[in-house]
Amino acid sequence: MRFFEKHLTLWVLLCMAAGILIGKYLPGIPAFLGQFEYAQISLPIAVLIWVMIYPMMMKVDFTSIKNVGKNPKGLFVTWVTNWLIKPFTMYGIAAFFFSVVFGTIIPADLAKEYLAGAVLLGAAPCTAMVFVWSHLTKGNPAYTVVQVATNDLIILIAFTPIVAFLLGVSGVTVPWDTLLLSVVLFVVIPLAGGILTRTLMIKSKGLEYFENQFLPKFNNVTMIGLLLTLIIIFSFQGNVILKNPLHIVLIAVPLIFQTILIFFIAYLSSK
Repeated sequence: MRFFEKHLTLWVLLCMAAGILIGKYLPGIPAFLGQFEYAQISLPIAVLIWVMIYPMMMKVDFTSIKNVGKNPKGLFVTWVTNWLIKPFTMYGIAAFFFSVVFGTIIPADLAKEYLAGAVLLGAAPCTAMVFVWSHLTKGNPAYTVVQVATNDLIILIAFTPIVAFLLGVSGVTVPWDTLLLSVVLFVVIPLAGGILTRTLMIKSKGLEYFENQFLPKFNNVTMIGLLLTLIIIFSFQGNVILKNPLHIVLIAVPLIFQTILIFFIAYLSSK
């Protein structure tokens, strides 16, 4: 890996800190950007996510997508991990930490709210970031697109009953406009744009030029988009983080345990 990508953890931490400082000392910036929102989706963040995943989308050979079904094991690992394991382990780990380990620090009413947030997070697989990790690990672009698209479709069916079951509530309100718009914004549009760019460039300049000269121009674009996205996201939440930093740290603990657990479950299953 190149120097910039090899030290990504450092750049991420610096951008998180920069975002928090902007939210604290330059609140006008997140307030201005917060005006551009539709169906609970921030349009500036949407643009930056396009910047993140567009280079990956240009690598997708549309004709190779039909061959993904010949190797379904990776899809099965993703589906089982995301929907039959992750929400339930997230509930168990979060409940244990918020109610038992941190029971004397976090009030019971807040613990319930944090648990609900953890369950919502655990039941919602990531979309845009998957393309970033796939890009960093030189993953198969076509396979990544299918994994993301199928998980987004499963969200529409499985998210509500899983959350309702784990939280013991009925009438969970699902923002269908947000879910559907997210699929269109973060999968359909960038994929269509990437395929169109790939087709036109190969047709005019040839495959060798496209792969060896055109694509390398976008090497750092994905990382820049990621880091700018982090700055904006943390600027939106800067005051919240600074007002109660201890709880932010405590919330991070079960999330880290969950991330490590899910990683090894998927990794060892794949291995």
